[in-house]
Amino acid sequence: MTPANKIPVGVLISGRGSNLQTLLDASRAQSFPAHIVLVIANVENAGGLARASAAGVPVHVITHKGKTREAFDAQLDAALREAGVELVCLAGFMRILSDGFTRAWEGKLLNIHPSLLPAYKGTRVHERVLEAGEKQSGASVHFVVPELDAGPVIAQAAVPVLATDTPETLAARVLEAEHGLYATALRLVCEGRVTLQNGAAVTA
Repeated sequence: MTPANKIPVGVLISGRGSNLQTLLDASRAQSFPAHIVLVIANVENAGGLARASAAGVPVHVITHKGKTREAFDAQLDAALREAGVELVCLAGFMRILSDGFTRAWEGKLLNIHPSLLPAYKGTRVHERVLEAGEKQSGASVHFVVPELDAGPVIAQAAVPVLATDTPETLAARVLEAEHGLYATALRLVCEGRVTLQNGAAVTA
């Protein structure tokens, strides 16, 4: 049961769930305004499922195999609403959501991306950052809109790019920045301090 002062949140994952873990840890604090009520994975053996179960959070697996994008998203939507979810966080969820789903959850759907958006949308982010000779990179939490990685940014964290970096070392540094950032951004949205209005992230 969600405490009266907290917003019920659902988290969608596909992998190990390191960002999920930071959200689970943050939500344990009485002062944190979100309570995770459901974790859904589209991969049966996703490591994050064990993390959620260990925290006492209900888990659900909805496989995308053999389904249209719309049919899969309809199952996601039904499970989230049945659990009373009011806000959805994508945490390493490796599926592109349909326009209908993103519009249905407009302003209530968050994602974290390992770059300083709007730069380096999509995949192979760290390789592309290094190939371009950038001096800094980072992570962004943004509202999800139909266009991939194009939603208004809620919060960002920058990290240096070192001359000795490989895609793996840069990824590890960015991931560390992601962990604190996602909880901060979720707090801002839950408290109404950042909202999506007319296609822009508006700070109260």
